[in-house]
Amino acid sequence: MTIDAVTARDVDGLRAFLRAADLTLAGLDEPTVRLWIERDESGTVVGSTGFELSHDGGHALIRSVAVAADRRSAGAGSRLAGFALDRAAQAGASRAWLFSRRSGPFWQRLGFVDADRHDLATVLPDTHQVRLFVRTGQIETEVAWSRALDDRLQGA
Repeated sequence: MTIDAVTARDVDGLRAFLRAADLTLAGLDEPTVRLWIERDESGTVVGSTGFELSHDGGHALIRSVAVAADRRSAGAGSRLAGFALDRAAQAGASRAWLFSRRSGPFWQRLGFVDADRHDLATVLPDTHQVRLFVRTGQIETEVAWSRALDDRLQGA
């Protein structure tokens, strides 16, 4: 399967897919949010991944990593997450961050460690997800994760 950049015509389908996965929908159609999707043979979205960069480009907020339920446990999530991590490193980010209350073990297998949610908000204050979480108070219940990206450029 190929991973394709999201275009304006893909946003509604991606939005429905992420809503079903109970993931944040903020900023999906904004140019600062870089998103990719995978589709099955019928054209249905079966996977997604993406990130937003900090203003200085040194940090990436990984977001919208989701896999259709019938495709989980086959490595699709790791492949999609790795795709976003590689693209973030290629874009200049040296550290990746994310919010996840439910998928900590998955992210730990990819090298992420517990991080302070307020540190995340400090280095990525202008991202759509951080602004939403701060505005709504959701930041106080979120779990943050982080990892260095220096290994992601090897072989690029």
